[in-house]
Amino acid sequence: MVMFRAIAIVGLIVGLVAAVVFGPRYLQNDSSSETAGIDRPACDLLAGPCTWADERGDWRMVLKPLGDDGQGQEYRLEIDAPVEPVRFLAVLRGESMYMGEYPVPLKRVASRTYEARFTAPVCTEDNAMVWRIDLQSGQAPLQGGGSMKPIFQAASHE
Repeated sequence: MVMFRAIAIVGLIVGLVAAVVFGPRYLQNDSSSETAGIDRPACDLLAGPCTWADERGDWRMVLKPLGDDGQGQEYRLEIDAPVEPVRFLAVLRGESMYMGEYPVPLKRVASRTYEARFTAPVCTEDNAMVWRIDLQSGQAPLQGGGSMKPIFQAASHE
């Protein structure tokens, strides 16, 4: 019985040391597999459209604030894409701090033009919450090799 307790205590100590050493890596803000380790220049969507090209063609992303509907700042996202994804999603991911991932389904409004309306979550601790928008077709990333990362600063709801 004493031997079992000793092994359990040693195991617990090793587990705690491992959590302290490796835990921060899993809590970093840019933990998504499709963008981890890729340092791409940012493009501020509120300053104007973000455009880029890849092997599939030309992309264009536009974000327009629509006003505060009482629930927070509402935005309209429009994307011109050279592909026609089956289930097209814009995934909001915290750029300035991790606040989870928020998938926003995009609807087709014209040939290869997609649109969505959403309200971005705001951080109650920091009025300067910056979000990154990653594109996915279902669970598969669409812009993993993209040359830039579209971002915007969410307006605080006060």
